[in-house]
Amino acid sequence: MSASHRNGCFSLIARVKIASISKMFSAVAALIWVASATAGGETIPGNPLIDITAGPFVFGSDAGKENERPQRIVEGKAFAMNEIEITNAQYQRFVDATGHRAPFYSGHPSLGLPDRPVVGVSFSDAEAFCAYHGLRLPSEQEYERAARGMGGALFPWGNLPVDAMRANGGGSPCCRADNSDGYDMTAPARSFPKGASKEHLLNLVGNVWEWTRDFYAPYSGGTSPDIAGKYRVLRGGAWNSDPSRLSTTYRLAYDPDFRFAATGGFRCVRSQD
Repeated sequence: MSASHRNGCFSLIARVKIASISKMFSAVAALIWVASATAGGETIPGNPLIDITAGPFVFGSDAGKENERPQRIVEGKAFAMNEIEITNAQYQRFVDATGHRAPFYSGHPSLGLPDRPVVGVSFSDAEAFCAYHGLRLPSEQEYERAARGMGGALFPWGNLPVDAMRANGGGSPCCRADNSDGYDMTAPARSFPKGASKEHLLNLVGNVWEWTRDFYAPYSGGTSPDIAGKYRVLRGGAWNSDPSRLSTTYRLAYDPDFRFAATGGFRCVRSQD
């Protein structure tokens, strides 16, 4: 056998071995991720990550606002999302550990209670918290998959309308507080179990708007220069939102640097990307 033939055979064998090793490491990495993303794992103490399975799901709505259209089927990847909104107590531990600035409403007699969702945080504040825990903010598609399931339900609990037993919302016209649900402002993050999603995530609609990682843009057509890369998207509505905004598909474009809203919070996700 010639030297060049031997070298060619060696190169082929080496490539096969490298490919096999690469596949093995990919498989191991996937197993590690799946194991760590189970509901039993609490990267944030008291706020487990709940598995959301991969697969096609309904995204958008033809019955909603113009910026919610068109409705279509998208292919979703698996991820895991916090069961509840990040609370003041959870955020304060992050502040204590890192020296990051406190939320704007820290110490407020109602909004600042330990078991209430943290509010008064900018996009970068929320992003920093998630990154500290090895997580990130959800995309709009991830929020909607978690909130609607695969079949495109109107609400996390199904298609029955919003009521005071399922979500902490406001009155009409928007946007004013309404204590008919038992709370003038934010409710504890573990409130409204009847409004839970199929995977048992709480308050995906109502209580506080939730930051997503996406820049605001129409789903179809071009993005005008005056909004391109300028706003992030909040989802889910809040304690002062009227019923038209308490929806799994309503999209609110918001200044990512604004941290003075008493209605904006977040939760985190973990995925392979």
